[in-house]
Amino acid sequence: MDTTAGQDTARSGVLDGKVALVAGATRGAGRAIAVELARAGATVYATGRSSSGVHGRSEIDRPETIEETGELIAAAGGAGTALRVDHLVSDEVRDLVRRIDDEHGRLDVLVNDIFGGDRYAQFGTTLWEHDLAGGLRMLRMGIDTHAITSHHALPLLIRHPGGLVAEMTDGTAEYNVAYRHHEGFYYDLVKAAVQRMTGAQSHELAPHQGAAVAVTPGWLRSEKMLEAFGVTEGNWRDATRRVPHFCISESPTFVARAVVALAADPDVARWTGQVVSSGQLALRYGFTDTDGTQPDCWRYMVEVQDRNLPAGDLGYR
Repeated sequence: MDTTAGQDTARSGVLDGKVALVAGATRGAGRAIAVELARAGATVYATGRSSSGVHGRSEIDRPETIEETGELIAAAGGAGTALRVDHLVSDEVRDLVRRIDDEHGRLDVLVNDIFGGDRYAQFGTTLWEHDLAGGLRMLRMGIDTHAITSHHALPLLIRHPGGLVAEMTDGTAEYNVAYRHHEGFYYDLVKAAVQRMTGAQSHELAPHQGAAVAVTPGWLRSEKMLEAFGVTEGNWRDATRRVPHFCISESPTFVARAVVALAADPDVARWTGQVVSSGQLALRYGFTDTDGTQPDCWRYMVEVQDRNLPAGDLGYR
């Protein structure tokens, strides 16, 4: 999928002089966030495991590579480096942060978007039915990676006031209060843990004038999702004939613009410790998805989909 399709390709410069690390930027939201941060003027380090080099595909076994993300950053007129890094390997993350320090001496934005654990998800199963090895691997991919990355990156981020950690998650705090039984024990635990990690980092960054915010997209039209529905970003609405509620879906660029808005906000501390959605931030900051709309997926989920009402995004965009 062309992550830049339908976007305003102008470089805005609102993040000139800032340095960002987007951990987990091979595809989906992470790739779009890396591109949009670079478009906004930040120097971006984009990392992922799937590579066109000797390492090849990660266990996710998809064709997207981190090098392609680097190409999209360059095509957007941005500055950045795309690197193959395994965020479960502490030494690799430590060396990455040292490189950022050596080259720039600062880190202003850390985006923890590493996951890919849905590859092991067995939706609709109970804890005792779910494959144990796959479930535990999911926890490592969605929790340990974030802890390892923040452990190494935060000492550099706090060197300058105003640093931001964006923890990428799935679901608002209100929506995730109830156990997400359709997704199951391990997936639910990962997303609950991300919210808790956000609160912890918010507390620990406060004395350094830093903020930690959890950000959730809505129903994301990732490469994998589009492929599953047999559509492209250009004709994605065709999928609503099969799954009508897909009408509320959003492109990865929408949540990427949410992260840019947070990174550019001098008063970003107002959000620290909270879980915020792309739709919620769009209304506050005024950005739109690539089609000019502002989809509010999580309100739609509660008010329409979960109540088994007829699909229709009127009033939710």
